[in-house]
Amino acid sequence: MSEQMWWRGAVIYQIYPRSFCDANQDGIGDLPGIISKLDYIASLGVDAIWISPFFKSPMKDFGYDISDYRDIDPIFGTLADFDELVAKAHERGIKIMIDQVLSHTSDQHQWFIDSREDQTNDKADWYVWSDASPDGTAPNNWLSIFGGCGWTWDPRRQQYYLHNFLSSQPDLNFHNDEVRKAVLDNIEFWLKRGVDGFRLDAINFCYHDAQLRDNPAKPKELRTNIGFDEKNPYAYQYHYYNNTQDENLGFMEDIRRLLNKYPGSVALGEISSEDSLKTMAEYTQGNERLHMGYSFDLLTDNFSASYIKQVVETLEARVADGWPCWAISNHDVQRVVTRWGGYKSKTFAKMLFAMIASLRGSICSYQGEELGLIEADIAFEDIQDPYGITFWPQFKGRDGCRTPHPWQHDLANGGFSEAKPWLPVSKDHVANAVDLQEEDIDSVLNSYRHFNRWRKQQPALCYGDISFINTAEPLLTFVRHYQGEQLLVCFNFSEQEQKVDISQFNALCELDINTENLNEVKGHKLAVATLTNNILLIPAFGCFYGKLNTVNKASS
Repeated sequence: MSEQMWWRGAVIYQIYPRSFCDANQDGIGDLPGIISKLDYIASLGVDAIWISPFFKSPMKDFGYDISDYRDIDPIFGTLADFDELVAKAHERGIKIMIDQVLSHTSDQHQWFIDSREDQTNDKADWYVWSDASPDGTAPNNWLSIFGGCGWTWDPRRQQYYLHNFLSSQPDLNFHNDEVRKAVLDNIEFWLKRGVDGFRLDAINFCYHDAQLRDNPAKPKELRTNIGFDEKNPYAYQYHYYNNTQDENLGFMEDIRRLLNKYPGSVALGEISSEDSLKTMAEYTQGNERLHMGYSFDLLTDNFSASYIKQVVETLEARVADGWPCWAISNHDVQRVVTRWGGYKSKTFAKMLFAMIASLRGSICSYQGEELGLIEADIAFEDIQDPYGITFWPQFKGRDGCRTPHPWQHDLANGGFSEAKPWLPVSKDHVANAVDLQEEDIDSVLNSYRHFNRWRKQQPALCYGDISFINTAEPLLTFVRHYQGEQLLVCFNFSEQEQKVDISQFNALCELDINTENLNEVKGHKLAVATLTNNILLIPAFGCFYGKLNTVNKASS
């Protein structure tokens, strides 16, 4: 196990800094707040922290619109605070990964301020500019994910500029070699400060089609909602030309060459394309591109054993020697226990994390997932997310998963801040605060901690290959195998007990089922199956981990 790269099989804990912990009591979380909770983070048994953007920003998109890539926004602290965070995390054996938003900047970045002045300045070609069509309309039909046309007219340049997101987030022109170099220099700035890796936001959006060809229309029956709502006009097109261009692969290789100069550093790409699993496989191919990629395929409303099996098997068939990273929650989607069934069951929340952490790959786990938090209900007057304001009431935005972390049930605002928080603290979340769960040996929090510790002792779960067994709903069943060790894993996605004769798997997969039930996982507060004479009794939202004594072959 010591020979493995640290990121393979790692659990990466995502922190949304605005909402984690407020040290200076202004209602907004900050870097000193994260520092104050490092012991808590270490207790979770995670391997790394991924921190969402904390750079200087006008906060039109809450940090994903960067005006200075090399400095900290004052609401979050200082560079000295960041250096302290890195040092103290490393003292505890925790790696630090930070967001890099490379495809676009804020319109208040100095690069864009210069670029928009005229068509002849030094930065004139650093963004995607185009003349109007003969009738004065936008150069083509590209749309913004956040609603409306993807082009905005600038009166100074007398041209349109491209923005795949907000109009205040202009897209950089990666066809310009100077832009590529400047972006890589910004990445290296943070490598020199000791970061261990990067989560690359919307990384497949860096390049656009240089010919600015129109995107073709998508038939209504094919408008899916992976990454955006199907009623968003963005879903009406195939996005063949405004992102995921072939030239982007060369840029991935540039990033990898840079990271190779800093041994142990890692790049995780967020990918949302017409075929995200295919793009994940391309972007993580071999040892020349990104180390890991993740998509929105498990961040959708789809929840069934067959769907998860189909997603994972599809990626496995394409990824070859690449390495996936799985996420079922993040700062952009409804919290998973609400999205995948609306259950307030502790058992359901525990099972979901065990399931995602048992697939082949690494895991991104979003703050609050370890508490089993449900989606917070946000009144319209409290919404801050521009995406939600635009598409209300069909889409209520992303604030329901971004509310402050509840630390202590008997303090104002759940112990997050003494000041009025930037988003209200959910009463449901306060009832599941950290201090209450600390005292409950059967809590979601303690299950999460214990499972992470147990998983680290199972090389097959951390590093092994995966082979699925065809079982009917609501069962998800697979084998993880690594260096001669074999684990049979089964999850029950229903509220009813399931009875399974595992001797049938002999015929399905040519397995010799002499199974040792790993009863020690019961100590990790999961609902665990009992095994008697090859008959599994799997409780509601329960699981089974069994060590196979001999395996001749494992195949789907």
